[in-house]
Amino acid sequence: MPKTKSKSTKRFNFEISRNDTSHQAGSNSVTISTNPSSDRYSTGISTMRMTVKEARALNLFLTNELAQPSSADLDFSDPNDSIVVS
Repeated sequence: MPKTKSKSTKRFNFEISRNDTSHQAGSNSVTISTNPSSDRYSTGISTMRMTVKEARALNLFLTNELAQPSSADLDFSDPNDSIVVS
């Protein structure tokens, strides 16, 4: 049975479509598209579609890279902000 879930933000739409019983190519996919109404990015609608396996690889990459704050994320005027290297 096909299942679809979606989430929208001001700038992006995210959608995942799953069909556990189908083995047809493209039946399990993740789509990320831009909203045309975004004031900051006025490029129209762009869409990126990937397999669930590719989306998991992207998720792992983002999780690993965004887990540690970069120096741009820190407010050095706050004495409690520091970088911990493990």
